[in-house]
Amino acid sequence: MPSFRTAVSLFAAAFVLAAGPSVAQERRLPESRQELKLSFAPVVAQTIPAVVNIYATRKEKLRRNPILDDPFFRQFFGDGGQLPQERVQRSLGSGVIVSGDGLVITNNHVVEGMTEMRVALSDKRELPAKLILKDKRTDLAVLRIGEGKEKFPALTLGDSDALAIGDLVLAVGNPFGVGQTVTSGIVSALARTQNGLGDFQSFIQTDAAINPGNSGGALVDLDGKLIGVNTAIFSQTGGSVGIGFAIPANMVRVVLSSAAAGSKSVTRPWFGADLQPVTSEIAESMGLKHPGGALVSGVSRGSPAAKAGVEAGDLVVAVDGKPVDDVEGFAFRFATQPVGGQTTLSIQRQGKPISVIVALAAAPEVPARDQRTIGGESPFTGATVANLSPALTEEMALKADLRGVVVAEIASGSIAERLGFQKGDIVRQVNDAKVASTRDLERSAAASPGYWKVTIERDGQLITSVF
Repeated sequence: MPSFRTAVSLFAAAFVLAAGPSVAQERRLPESRQELKLSFAPVVAQTIPAVVNIYATRKEKLRRNPILDDPFFRQFFGDGGQLPQERVQRSLGSGVIVSGDGLVITNNHVVEGMTEMRVALSDKRELPAKLILKDKRTDLAVLRIGEGKEKFPALTLGDSDALAIGDLVLAVGNPFGVGQTVTSGIVSALARTQNGLGDFQSFIQTDAAINPGNSGGALVDLDGKLIGVNTAIFSQTGGSVGIGFAIPANMVRVVLSSAAAGSKSVTRPWFGADLQPVTSEIAESMGLKHPGGALVSGVSRGSPAAKAGVEAGDLVVAVDGKPVDDVEGFAFRFATQPVGGQTTLSIQRQGKPISVIVALAAAPEVPARDQRTIGGESPFTGATVANLSPALTEEMALKADLRGVVVAEIASGSIAERLGFQKGDIVRQVNDAKVASTRDLERSAAASPGYWKVTIERDGQLITSVF
């Protein structure tokens, strides 16, 4: 279970319903808001059929112990034929049916790397599930059940921007695998950022009891609408201490729209500018009463930001009238805008308020990424590299104006990993020759010179190493 600070545990979320008196009571739907406050039962009854448990597995081949290749030890242990050749990895989580035709939303970390998934419905049936789309940047994944042959109960997405701190909320999930469970709580905070849980950080914080095993569970309001997908907890023990985080429904809506359109990835609008946080010192130098907003530090040529007239030094304080507290808040607000339209940014420029209209266009993938995995024997063996484009730069959350060849993935245990290469490194030169494309790098890696001199760019710094 990944950690956040001392231990933030990714989980499937559920809010436990407090038990009422054991005496027999009349069961009826409350007829007023005041009566509704007396019991969550009507909301729970509406919610539970659409919340599912997810069981995911994958089989892994075990590595053969090298000692068994030695004839001496084989006298005692044989060839290892009696030892298990594979093991089964399992993941348990929760999910929410969000459309009648069987689309299920859950957390990406519940299904990441898994090859077989089954969904258990509230009526005890288990159905096979197919992965439709996964998005690591939001930690969301979309599954499909039923193959369109059945109509499923589904939750309607609410407007997470309409939430207020103190609102009552419920969550449903499968904590510790004990079975479907409901808990109640309030919205403790909104727009929680800088917690390392994803690229688009603007989480709903709740004090409802959330525990491991609940990842992907439903956070609902008292109208029974899905207003968040529970994702993580802050904990020093691994159990709930009343600090849980949920992905807002407005971000969930973006991922579902891409899945419903048949896309294999999430399409988001491209801004094309680098942003930095506003510190107390920067706020003072700009004449601000307090730190806030997202400060533009650079604008990529030809980007929507450049075309809208955004300039370095501009302070973005709102997107379509919704306040921006920090860089992460801007990223969330901008990413939840629909591609194809336009949005209005409120900006402070040299102390004066202005508005600019930015087109919401997808980032172009030019040049083509031409992704290649480097083989053979070189410092890059095991690295998957790609040509940088605005689309890939956006996808990997790199600086807006970067170009060149980037390390997109590194195989575990590979030569590239052992030599210290990292995902996001940009290869600038190999043996003093400029690397302009993945083909250049592949050609250089196959040259087998007497030594290797490699220059990479990492976090804006050039690093040269000799191997």
